[in-house]
Amino acid sequence: MKNKMITTGLVITGIFALMQLYRPKIDKGHHESQKKVFPHDVQVILKNSCYDCHSNQQNLKWFDQIAPANWIVADHVNRAKSVLNFSEFDQLQKSDQNTKIWGAVNKIMLGAMPLKSYLTLHPEAKVSNADLEKLKKYALTLAPEQKKDTAKDHKLNLQYAAWRDKEMKTPQKSPVAVNGIAYIPEYKNWTPISTTQRIDNGTLRIIFGNNIAIQAIKEHHTNPWPDGSIIAKVNWESLTTPDGNISPGAFRAVEYMIKDRKKYASTKGWGWARFLTTDLKPYGNDESFTKECVNCHTPVANTDYVFTLPMQH
Repeated sequence: MKNKMITTGLVITGIFALMQLYRPKIDKGHHESQKKVFPHDVQVILKNSCYDCHSNQQNLKWFDQIAPANWIVADHVNRAKSVLNFSEFDQLQKSDQNTKIWGAVNKIMLGAMPLKSYLTLHPEAKVSNADLEKLKKYALTLAPEQKKDTAKDHKLNLQYAAWRDKEMKTPQKSPVAVNGIAYIPEYKNWTPISTTQRIDNGTLRIIFGNNIAIQAIKEHHTNPWPDGSIIAKVNWESLTTPDGNISPGAFRAVEYMIKDRKKYASTKGWGWARFLTTDLKPYGNDESFTKECVNCHTPVANTDYVFTLPMQH
């Protein structure tokens, strides 16, 4: 028995040692932001809670560098940086910077970031309530000033006139995204699920659900959503009237999430598609655009990758 235990121990030790020979590479990048992008207090929070995964400046603990933990860490870091890399933040357009920060703060508010699995071994990275308030206040300073915009008014008027006079361009064939998902015009007759406003980029959205999605909401079966559910998010520019009221402006896009566990198994059980402007131009040059969708929604995997919760009544 003793010899068996020794042999087993040696085998396990040998396997563990061999595992250390395979060390997946963490992309260190070739750029380090030289510009001061964030206020000092915001920068401190981001470095403490985000930089290990979302920058070229990983400060990995000793246990992060031991296989198989190292394999998981490398995968998380490389995927995280593909979504947001603070080391290359100064290379983004100002509007893209604002969108990234707005999204990051919202994910922290949802409790989706930092990842709970990361916080288990790195509790010091937890964003405190006080720090979250600082980030929220900073994000609000990035929002464009809500004021009357004659250019947006003009754009809306042109769209409305084209629609009224039946001159608005409509594709002869239903547009199809590169992953094979076609534009679904029936969304206009579906039931609204919720509304959202993005003050970081000045847009309003209404989220619609098809009959299957609405039935799932009525029956409280939305986690997971049943196959056949389709969620459509319609996006308009936000207009501000002289007296401060907010209203929808020109149409910008419609996006779809289509639930089918088998067909879309590789993209978390959802089919993704987006069609831009009144020309309904499909978003994405190749099927890799779905990675962008999945990466954005992964922090809300606990609600079946859906950010918007149905309105309660």
